[in-house]
Amino acid sequence: MNIEHSLKVLGLQKENLGTSTGREFFGTGDLISSYSPVDGSLIGAVRATTREDYDRAVGAAQEAFSTWRLMPAPKRGEIVRQFGDKLRAKKQELGQLVSYEMGKSLQEGLGEVQEMIDICDFAVGLSRQLYGLTMHSERPGHRMYEQWHPLGVVGIISAFNFPVAVWSWNSALAWICGNVSIWKGSEKTPLCSIACQNIWNEVAEDNNLPEGISCIVTGDGIIGNWMTEDKRLPLISATGSTRMGRIVGAKVAERFGKSLLELGGNNAIIVTPNADLKMTIIGAIFGACGTAGQRCTTTRRLIIHDSVYDEVKNKLAQAYGQLRIGNPLDQNNHVGPLIDKAAVELYLQSIVQAKQQGGNVLVEGGVLTGSGYESGCYVKPCIIEVKDSSLPIVQHETFAPILYIMKYSELADAVSMQNGVVQGLSSSIMTTNMREAEYFLSVEGSDCGIANVNIGTSGAEIGGAFGGEKETGGGRESGSDSWRNYMRRQTNTINYSSQLPLAQGIKFDL
Repeated sequence: MNIEHSLKVLGLQKENLGTSTGREFFGTGDLISSYSPVDGSLIGAVRATTREDYDRAVGAAQEAFSTWRLMPAPKRGEIVRQFGDKLRAKKQELGQLVSYEMGKSLQEGLGEVQEMIDICDFAVGLSRQLYGLTMHSERPGHRMYEQWHPLGVVGIISAFNFPVAVWSWNSALAWICGNVSIWKGSEKTPLCSIACQNIWNEVAEDNNLPEGISCIVTGDGIIGNWMTEDKRLPLISATGSTRMGRIVGAKVAERFGKSLLELGGNNAIIVTPNADLKMTIIGAIFGACGTAGQRCTTTRRLIIHDSVYDEVKNKLAQAYGQLRIGNPLDQNNHVGPLIDKAAVELYLQSIVQAKQQGGNVLVEGGVLTGSGYESGCYVKPCIIEVKDSSLPIVQHETFAPILYIMKYSELADAVSMQNGVVQGLSSSIMTTNMREAEYFLSVEGSDCGIANVNIGTSGAEIGGAFGGEKETGGGRESGSDSWRNYMRRQTNTINYSSQLPLAQGIKFDL
């Protein structure tokens, strides 16, 4: 598989990356080098965004917003449709870059680009459905309705684990709503950001659109601080850790801006005596090991009924022994590398802490070395048995393929264990019993933003609103009515009579 070919198709020739400041890419600062966790190779380097660059980007975005918002929403949808078609044409190359720069399997990289295509399709249809309500007025000769207007410049801060899809969830909806966007992708995957911008630029140039509808800024957390403190950005959509979300949420709230937060997850699958165990094993392993455990929806806890505990445990251990770990561009492999050596160190520390806190290692972890593992970022998916779900390490989200398994006797206790963490993103129950499934989905059941039956915790479709409760931040992105996050509601009352009656029957005669 020729990664050089993919870079060329995406406009990422190595000799130009460090100096180019092409349309809508604002970076003239120090070089940021991107090394692949697959083999440790230098892919390329880009220029970081300086404060001067950032202010130019915001200025360009503000200017673009003044004209973009006036384009009818279905016309904006047509632009997004063209962007989706460009993604279709370059799906293979962009998927390969995502896999190579981030480290997820090629199938997952291609799937991430497919998510971008899907959200574009969703947004195109939505561009004709930005509905408001009509209400009956209590006053004669009056009519009431509500409408939705764009916010302005939407700031998007995304994480390394989904280096392109999460941006598209936000940008596609923001664009059809009449907003423009400034995107700070992860400094760990900067080439993915530039590749997406290059694809957008083709659409913008084909349609003679103004510069600034989509802008990218590149660098570390200081740029995120500029964005969260900037009153010119009425909405900040931020994906990342709970620690980051606390900072972003507080700073944006302080200036009375809006924030859309997608933060940590500590997701569990409950396995009942009525579970289809074949489905359960597949769902649990993909949930725990997909993207090398670096999804916010990764399965981190498996809560198993004591009557099937030993059987599930043994089947899991046997299946883990069949996992193939290696170059994610090789489609025979199931698990790729962690993003960098810092992530590897956190993985190792978590295993040590779990053992210190009484965990029993069922499937041993460790770092892989030797031919094919030269980057130092390949680790073994690990399973640890715990007797107490309240252990500090179990309560903590480790972004790595570590699965904690534990027993329960009564379903209510299992749900309590599932809910007994500070995060509230995704959850699942494996059961063929309708009563168990409905209980899990009821008000007494899962407290997460996502609750599944007979599927794992990861792999959400774009048609539903994505997000979670508690320390996951409460944000909702992608499908359903998530578009409302990117607009402001306005209630309108029109008096078409010749009188001026007041509401609530108030009299004010002169």
